[in-house]
Amino acid sequence: MSSSSMRSFEYLESLPGTVFNRLYKQPSTALAIFRRMLPQLAKSFVMAMLYMPRPLPVADLDTWVRPGSRREQDTAIDLLERLQILKRTAEPNKPRSYVLTNPFAASLRQALTGGGNHRSFGVPSRTHAEGQVTKAQLDDFARRQWEGVLGYMVGSTGVGLNDEGAKLSLAVKHLLKYGRLVEVRGRSVDITQDGFAFVLQEVNAQVWTILILYLENAEELGMDRVDVLSFLFMLGSLELGQGYSKANLTDTQLQMLLDLGDFGIIYQNTPDSDSYYPTRLATTLTSDAGALRSTTAGFDTALRPSNNDDKGFVVVETNYRIYAYTSSPLQIAILSLFTRLSTRYPNMVSGKMTRESVRRAINMGITGDQIIDFLYTHAHPQMRKNANFLPPTVVDQIRLWQIEGERMKSTVGFLFKDFLSAAEYEGPCQYAGDIGVLKWKNDAKRMFFVTRHEHVAAYLKSQKEKRREGG
Repeated sequence: MSSSSMRSFEYLESLPGTVFNRLYKQPSTALAIFRRMLPQLAKSFVMAMLYMPRPLPVADLDTWVRPGSRREQDTAIDLLERLQILKRTAEPNKPRSYVLTNPFAASLRQALTGGGNHRSFGVPSRTHAEGQVTKAQLDDFARRQWEGVLGYMVGSTGVGLNDEGAKLSLAVKHLLKYGRLVEVRGRSVDITQDGFAFVLQEVNAQVWTILILYLENAEELGMDRVDVLSFLFMLGSLELGQGYSKANLTDTQLQMLLDLGDFGIIYQNTPDSDSYYPTRLATTLTSDAGALRSTTAGFDTALRPSNNDDKGFVVVETNYRIYAYTSSPLQIAILSLFTRLSTRYPNMVSGKMTRESVRRAINMGITGDQIIDFLYTHAHPQMRKNANFLPPTVVDQIRLWQIEGERMKSTVGFLFKDFLSAAEYEGPCQYAGDIGVLKWKNDAKRMFFVTRHEHVAAYLKSQKEKRREGG
């Protein structure tokens, strides 16, 4: 599951069952969650059971999966149950079975076969007299607005650069502050550790992060979060370059058009026009496309899919000097967070990483590993010709500069202990490692620490039920 899918999944998982029931009444929502959030094995289970007239016995489902893939099966079943797509049934004198929930199953069937008057996939506008908008115009608008958001976060106007980005509304600035992506001190705006991690994400993950913050803030704005979620999932199914009518939208969704326009996700000729246009940032919300880097080729790839030249622009020398072949204010502003820039040419800037410049970034909450990740991701093609293209002395020194100010790192999570046997301990511990939530373990004391407990708890529960059936 990609980082953007995980972010949206974590939010959905926190919702009560009544919200899922309303959400799944929209075929566009059912299709979006099926496409975006389910691994291939979970999708196979759903499609195999979608037209079954009766529940599927657990024993029959087990025969679909090879014995060596039981862990993947448990993960897929757990995910489907947590999204309330699948549920277990236990009727007297009948084996335990699985069945797809309604209205999810009914809505997915309708989305796949068509028909009905639900209009959950948008209503194409028939009024083109107000001016047809081209895909290139939509891409330019989305780029300008989104780079304006990123530029505000990294302070692109504070390094002697022209303020050519979009003017951000107060609502956008409030949302970035609410999400702790920036800290505002008087007139000064500083990026946080979470903010720098946000900048390094793929574009799609960035958009979903903003949208989750918007969802968390929706009730304070008097919005119905089911309307908000339904509209977001619908946007992912729309066609780029096609105008859509506003006639069937709710009051909440009409307000969203204005708010999402500030981020470049929606375009309107005027706020009073009868139609709106989704930009590429909207139409890829539920896309299965791979990760897109945001600060270099990310926008070129996200907004111009035909451009596959993912070229880096940063050269790092062993004496800590940096040469960046770019004229982008956004990229230069990011570099200035941890580099003392000294020279600027029309297509290049140069500077040097010093103890003071790196420590300044660390004091803002940016970690050494994030700086290294940025340099690694955006390394120039000439550097990539070497096996270890980032100088080890530079990588080690960045980490040493960080260690100077911190001796201990805390991680929020959950401790599992008191296992009765080694066999009982090894299974969930191995499972936690396989799904990437294991942070620490002590085999001698049969203890392990994880960042998320839901998957592990579900695994323990399923193992307990299997032992009970076997006994």
